[in-house]
Amino acid sequence: MAAPTSAQIRPMTTSAELALAETFAAARAALPGGPDVAAQRAAAFGTFADAGLPHRRVEAWRYTDLRALMREARPLAAPPDAEAKSRAATAGAMLAGLGFRRLVLVNGALVPELSDLAGLEAGLSIRSMADALTTGDTLTAQLGQTVASSDAVLALNTALMGDGVVLHVAAGAVIERPVELVFVTTETTPVSMFTRSIVVVEEGASLTLIESHEGPSGVAYQVNTALDLVVGAGATVERVKITAEGSDAVHLATVLARVDATATFANTFFTTGGLVVRNQLLAHLAGEAIHARMNGVSLLSGKQHADTLLSVDHAAPAGESRESFRALLDGSAQDIFQGKIAVRQPAQKTDARMLSRALLLTETAEACAKPELEIFADDVQCGHGCTTGTLDQQLKFYLMSRGIPAKESEALLIQAFVGEVLDAIGNEGVRSALTDATQAWLLGRE
Repeated sequence: MAAPTSAQIRPMTTSAELALAETFAAARAALPGGPDVAAQRAAAFGTFADAGLPHRRVEAWRYTDLRALMREARPLAAPPDAEAKSRAATAGAMLAGLGFRRLVLVNGALVPELSDLAGLEAGLSIRSMADALTTGDTLTAQLGQTVASSDAVLALNTALMGDGVVLHVAAGAVIERPVELVFVTTETTPVSMFTRSIVVVEEGASLTLIESHEGPSGVAYQVNTALDLVVGAGATVERVKITAEGSDAVHLATVLARVDATATFANTFFTTGGLVVRNQLLAHLAGEAIHARMNGVSLLSGKQHADTLLSVDHAAPAGESRESFRALLDGSAQDIFQGKIAVRQPAQKTDARMLSRALLLTETAEACAKPELEIFADDVQCGHGCTTGTLDQQLKFYLMSRGIPAKESEALLIQAFVGEVLDAIGNEGVRSALTDATQAWLLGRE
C-alpha cells in the first residue's frame, strides 16, 4: 500500500476572487502598455490566481485575513469627469498652503489641470504612468525589479495597474521643493483603483516625497497602490505617506525600495483613516554605509484595522537602520506591526534597531506585534522590542496635581508618545501639519 502523501489544500475561490478574474478579463485589452507589459500583466495575474486573496494561513497575512475582510471586489473606477475633478479641487487640505509641488490623481488617474507640472526644476521629470507604459518609457523596466516579492496583492496591482506617476531625479539634482502626490477618491458608489508609481532618484540627488490618500466616508471603495522606489548612491530621499481614507475604505499599499551605497533614506507612515489599511514596505539596503529610518504612527478608533509589514534587508557592510512605530488605539480598533530585520553574511558592522509601541485607550482595543531578526553576520549590533499598555496613571496624576484637567493631561501624554516619531520628520511643514492632525484626532475622541 502506498504511503499517504500530503497535499496543499487551496481554499475555494471566493466571489471577490471571481469578480477580480472577470475584471481582469474584461479590462486587460484596454489597460495601458504594449505586448511586453501585457505579458507582464498576464504573468502577474497568474501569480494572483494561483494564490488567491491572502488569508490567515499565509504567514505575512496571518493577522489580516483579506479573504474574510474583502468579501466583494469593486468595479474599476471610470476616468474622472468634470464633476469628479471639481470635487477633487480641495483635496489634500491637511498640507494645503505649504507650497509643495502637488500632483493630483483623481479616482486613480493623474489630472494635469489640477497638478503643478509647470516650471520643473533642472533634473526633475514627471509624467503619468499610463503614458509611460504606452510609450515604453525605459523607467518602466523598474516595475517589480527593485525588490523581489511574490505577494499576491502586489501581483494583483501589477496586473491591473492603470495610472500613477513616473518621477525621475537626475544625478546630483537637489529638488528643494517637496513633491506631493495627492490620491483622492471622489466616487459616491463603491469602486476600485489600482495605481502604480515609479520614483528614481539618481546618484547624489535629493528629494522629499509626500503621498496623501483620501476619500469620502460611508463609501466602500477599494485602493491597491504600489510604488517602486530607487535611491541611488549618495542620494537623500525622505518619504511621508498619509493615509486618511474614508471610514469604509479598504487601502492596500506596497513600497519596493532599493537603496544604494552611502544613501540616506527615511520613510514615515501616518495612518488615521480607512476601515482596513495594510502598509507594506520592503527595503533592500543594497550598498555600504546606508543610513535608513523607517517610522510610523497609527491613530485608530471604532472598528478600524491597520496592519504594517516592514522588511529591512541589510545586504552590505556598515549599514545603519532605525525603525520606530507608535499606535494609538481607541474603541475596538486593531493595530498590527510585523517587522523583520535581515542581515546577510557580507553585511558586517550593521547597526539595526527596531521598536514598536502601542497605547490602548480602551479595554476593547487590540494590538499585535511580531518583531523578527534574521542575522547571518557575526559583527553586528541589532535589537528589537515591543510594548503594549495603557496610559501611565501616575504621570497623569502628576499633571492633574499641577492643575491640568484630566482630558488635557491625557492629551499631553499622548502627544509626547507620538511626538517621538513625528519629530524625526525632516520637513517642518509636514511635521507641524501631522502634529496638528494628531491633536485634532485627540479632540475628536468621544
